[in-house]
Amino acid sequence: MTRATPVTLTLERGLQVLRAFRAERTPLTNSELVKRTGLSKATVSRLTTTLVSLGFLRRVAGGPRFALDAGALAMGHTYLETNPVTQLASPLMQALADRLKVSVSLAVPDQLDMLYIAQCTSARIATLRLGVGSLLPMGWTASGRAWLWGLAPDARRDYIEALKDAAGPRANEMDRGIQAAFDDLCATGVYMSDGNFQRNAYGIALPVKVGRRATLMALSCGAVALQPDVAAIRQRIVPELKSAALELVELLRDVDAQP
Repeated sequence: MTRATPVTLTLERGLQVLRAFRAERTPLTNSELVKRTGLSKATVSRLTTTLVSLGFLRRVAGGPRFALDAGALAMGHTYLETNPVTQLASPLMQALADRLKVSVSLAVPDQLDMLYIAQCTSARIATLRLGVGSLLPMGWTASGRAWLWGLAPDARRDYIEALKDAAGPRANEMDRGIQAAFDDLCATGVYMSDGNFQRNAYGIALPVKVGRRATLMALSCGAVALQPDVAAIRQRIVPELKSAALELVELLRDVDAQP
């Protein structure tokens, strides 16, 4: 096994710090970054100072909190502008969002989270607190559980064990939810969650394999709804979501869809 050099370790830890900034755009202190990354306080302090000097982080109003700066945002913008998946998928997803009056998202794994790489929302629904760049916990969300179901058995088992280790005292609860999701996916081809991640919000997801490399992603619909009629929502959305998934696979058939 090749040992990591001090340079690669520093780079890896710097990326951990940048990953800690989620799409909710909340500025973070060094102490909060320590909690999110598991790195030592001295390491985080050194890294935030370096990232500020390089233009990847900025201090908020000169205080103790940090936010992403132009360097990090430029990288994300470049990814979106040059990624053929987001460019080709967005019109199809927007049409589905407008037709069903929901948010439609395409997600890929990012360690033990799911990262939204494309998201389209109907103007006629209550807004979900999510968007491109949002990270959702893989073990607790419709997108994450659908993506897990799409894996080969050995890979799925490894991911679930890692998720259970990270979940701590809630491991059994999460595992039961994942198994219930797999039952739903086996029976219907989709999984619907209701309020698991965001209060008064539902999500319906299924796995899709796109591009020349058959890259596994999760396509989902969701919206905010008080006391949703689950049966009615399924009847309205599931056929459209499955049809859109088939269109997406065909649309991206010749694309290098590696996230």
